[in-house]
Amino acid sequence: MAFTPAEWPRKLRSQEWYGGTSRDSIYHRGWLKNQGHPHDLFDGRPVIGILNTWSDLTPCNGHLRDLAEKVKAGVWEAGGFPLEVPVFSASENTFRPTAMMYRNLAAMAVEEVMRAQPIDGAVLLVGCDKTTPSLMMGAASTDIPSIVVTGGPMLNGWFRGERVGSGTALWQMSEDIKAGKMSQEDFLEAEQAMSRSSGTCNTMGTASTMASMAEAMGMALSGNAAIPGVDARRRVMAQMTGRRIVQMVKDDLKPSDIMTRAAFENAIRTNGAIGGSTNAVVHLMALAGRVEVDLTLDDWDRLGRDVATIVNLMPSGKYLMEEFFYAGGLPVVLKRLGEAGLLNKEALTVSGGEIWDEVKDAVNWNEDVIRPAEKALTSSGGIAVLKGNLAPKGAVLKPSAASPHLMQHRGRAVVFEDIDDYKAKINDDGLDIDETCVMVLKNCGPRGYPGMSEVGNMGLPPKVLKRGITDMVRISDARMSGTAYGTVVLHTSPEAAVGGPLAIVRDGDMIEIDVDARRIHLDLTDEEIAARLADWQPPEAPPKQGGYTRLYHDNVEGADTGADFGFLKGCRGREVPRDSH
Repeated sequence: MAFTPAEWPRKLRSQEWYGGTSRDSIYHRGWLKNQGHPHDLFDGRPVIGILNTWSDLTPCNGHLRDLAEKVKAGVWEAGGFPLEVPVFSASENTFRPTAMMYRNLAAMAVEEVMRAQPIDGAVLLVGCDKTTPSLMMGAASTDIPSIVVTGGPMLNGWFRGERVGSGTALWQMSEDIKAGKMSQEDFLEAEQAMSRSSGTCNTMGTASTMASMAEAMGMALSGNAAIPGVDARRRVMAQMTGRRIVQMVKDDLKPSDIMTRAAFENAIRTNGAIGGSTNAVVHLMALAGRVEVDLTLDDWDRLGRDVATIVNLMPSGKYLMEEFFYAGGLPVVLKRLGEAGLLNKEALTVSGGEIWDEVKDAVNWNEDVIRPAEKALTSSGGIAVLKGNLAPKGAVLKPSAASPHLMQHRGRAVVFEDIDDYKAKINDDGLDIDETCVMVLKNCGPRGYPGMSEVGNMGLPPKVLKRGITDMVRISDARMSGTAYGTVVLHTSPEAAVGGPLAIVRDGDMIEIDVDARRIHLDLTDEEIAARLADWQPPEAPPKQGGYTRLYHDNVEGADTGADFGFLKGCRGREVPRDSH
């Protein structure tokens, strides 16, 4: 339903730019009219910024220009004035040293774009891994009415009659080559099958996880997360989102109204049920800091521990996002959580209603894709948070992607001082390592890499792979791709580069993990650990460091609190900056 300006309950932000007949108003309004906009568009109707992370260098978001047109159509229909705004797009596929280093920069840029320009409401048009959290963080920091619409996953990949999951197949096949099970020619042929349509990763990787987190938190319309990127229903979702944001502006329905403690709890439990990415931990922790919700790693463990992983998708299971959508998508999962007493049913969503009303009538059309609890992939999903003398502030592991026989393990450490050391040693048949060992990678955390790259799922040494071994315990302060798998302990905090105990682990030290007991232990006395730490010297800062890299290195906080910048925490609001004209 469209609204006339007289119906709006308050003066809109955009009127600080466009309202009235002063010289400044004419300056702002007149220049925009060179695009052919009629005068009555500036009469008090809401200006909706479509914050678009489209980029030719962000393949997952390559179709967002088309979706933006559908969002615009919805905004026009509801009586708003849509203006598309390109914003920082951190591509997982191309950014070096890692897209994660630029998540905070993107969030800063989005926040300033929203505050500094005549925007009354925002549609966050996202897809690739870091674009979803960065735009949500920026929106949280301004508290301008905002709604998420994602680009959706790619269609299924197929290779020689088998499903090929983007990312997951890459890790599997690269290991098969090292093990001598696959030829390079076959690998290159399979490449063509991995990404056969527009959209994000079709596994339950970080992109699909964060789309699910946005929906579970109520920041996206119900059903948004799983619609394939090329499905006509994705375009319908975009148009309906455009319609909805106009009403949200009228109601002044803000991110702080939606992203409450209850919403974060729903998201954490949802992450367990879908077998979501460990990357969700650092993103939601950072987002919680922006809306000043007191969220800790202990909350992740407590809330997710008894949640069964019921979504049978790669990398934990066998299906892909296309089947998840056909089975009913995230509403079915949320309904299951609600029936089990694991959903805050009254949590508010961008629809203006409660989340339970959105999902209570959802139907599961395929119980092999979204399984009943008694047939879950694992009865205790979620994110396991391990603590001990090796990780005083915690480390995380994804049980649904780990090997059951390694969930309690004690082994000899084989240490790699950094990623270059790992690459130099791992293919050497003379490396003293077998499947009982624990691979340890240092200096790959937020400050150490810098940027906390997705290198935590270290490929196994060929000498082990050739013996048919497919998993070993791996520990690092790095992250792991959401499409990856294995018994991988990640985000070890404090990280090695700031003097965490990981920094002083040596070859031959014995390390124990016990996932059920949530324990990670370096078999040294407190006195020996203290002595080694006293002798430890911090690594040198990366050479030629300046600009944003220096800002990041000097200000990034630990993974245990989301790897955000301390000075960006909290909401700085939407107050209109002073005019300089």
